[in-house]
Amino acid sequence: MARRAETIELAVLGLLHEGPMHGYELRKRLNLMLGWGRVLSYGSLYPTLKKMLRASLIEETMTTKTPGTPVSKRPRITYQVTEAGTREFERLMSEVGPTAWEDDNFDIRFAFFSSTDMEIRLRVLEGRRTRLQERLDRVQSQLAMTQKEVDRYAAELQRHGVESVEREVRWLSELINAERNGERETPAPEAPVTRPSATPAGDPKL
Repeated sequence: MARRAETIELAVLGLLHEGPMHGYELRKRLNLMLGWGRVLSYGSLYPTLKKMLRASLIEETMTTKTPGTPVSKRPRITYQVTEAGTREFERLMSEVGPTAWEDDNFDIRFAFFSSTDMEIRLRVLEGRRTRLQERLDRVQSQLAMTQKEVDRYAAELQRHGVESVEREVRWLSELINAERNGERETPAPEAPVTRPSATPAGDPKL
């Protein structure tokens, strides 16, 4: 849960880095980034926003009522990033360690790659590819031994999971080559960056 909260914080800082937003817009944008398999509720978003307010990473302002607005209608709260929040966002986006390669964190970081320089992007992409390749090699070596022990549906799920990871590894390789060649346009992914699941059955770590 703590790791998910940190991922949400990074996403909020990145979105507010683009400009002020109110809670409804933030939630809508976050759900688009996280994907349909990880819908974010207000019960998860607002505690994170309150924590960030206490840490002075963001600040809130009340929108003024326009003429003709019903008295009973409450003014909206708009959130914007502070200088401290901008520094924290830049610090998080400059990290290139293992946490930057994990599934949820990688997806969010990738969405804000334009805020980083090429060296950081390359290190994150290469780290992600290496981690996926290690998992893929391990699972592929186990598949031959387990094929006879599972029914055809379980085997098909395993095959689908392996193929999904193989596609992402190829996509990462294309991105890395594009970065190294100084290409401005990145290749279109064979599958969305945000994945509902890329885990072959029988290996919860993949």
